[in-house]
Amino acid sequence: MNTIRAFIALLIFPGLLYALPAGLLMLGLERKCKARFQGRIGPPISQAFYDVIKLLAKSPVSRVGSDLPLLIGLPLLAVGSTVGALALLPVFSSESGFVGDIVLLVGLLEMPPLAYILAGYASRSIYGEVGSTREAVVSIVSNVPFLAALIAMASAAGSMHSAEIATSTPLMVRVPAVIAILLCLPMKLRITPFSLANAEQEVLAGPLTEFDGARLALWEMAHALEWTALIGFVITFAIPVRSTSWIVNAVVYVVLSFVLVLLLTLLASSTARLKVSQASGLMWKWGGTVAVIALVAAFFTRGGGH
Repeated sequence: MNTIRAFIALLIFPGLLYALPAGLLMLGLERKCKARFQGRIGPPISQAFYDVIKLLAKSPVSRVGSDLPLLIGLPLLAVGSTVGALALLPVFSSESGFVGDIVLLVGLLEMPPLAYILAGYASRSIYGEVGSTREAVVSIVSNVPFLAALIAMASAAGSMHSAEIATSTPLMVRVPAVIAILLCLPMKLRITPFSLANAEQEVLAGPLTEFDGARLALWEMAHALEWTALIGFVITFAIPVRSTSWIVNAVVYVVLSFVLVLLLTLLASSTARLKVSQASGLMWKWGGTVAVIALVAAFFTRGGGH
């Protein structure tokens, strides 16, 4: 990936200038469609934009000086790492990446949950600590099948390049691996039935209970970017075909991203929140099983190649 292309991917598409408005639109669409599915009117689709603007205009409550670096640095870390992950998504056919870029991509995608967990403990709130504990459990549970599925795809493709993994993984490995990643997606996005860390009726806003003003606005932007990045990750690794036209690739990427948002919203509106033990058991049972199937398929695929 040359320097100019890297900057375009980082700052324009699928990076910041596309991802932030698209992520906020996804959040607004999720709220609106969820309300409609449940027979309510719901907020306007643009509500997420209004929320961020309103929060940016508010003055935060004064905090202990030693807390400020964490309270400001953690959401900035979440935003920056997610934008970096977006720049590494293999959206176009001409992207070659670099050796091991899938490792960096996954590492950047895992930074926001880690920052989210640390934010709860840094907030000095019992609700934040409980929410962080739940988020830590959920992250561990979802990451095992998530990483196992990626390992299966990388092994079957015989490469650590994200673009090669996305386009060269055999179908018999890709299908179970993508299903496993899809099963992990609602848990990683913290939506019902896996909205455990931010269950309003139980722990208020969870790790973000004590955040306000611009600091909370940064978390809202980080969450919007997380939606764009994780959904984009699924789309790029699920579809092996890339067009020679960058416009076609971009349109397919955007359209399928919003289709997946609607499917996730349908899931969220038709299910009830699970307990931590129920969510963990469900993920181990189904996500783990499908990930193991992908690993076995990858083993036989690699064995057949030798």
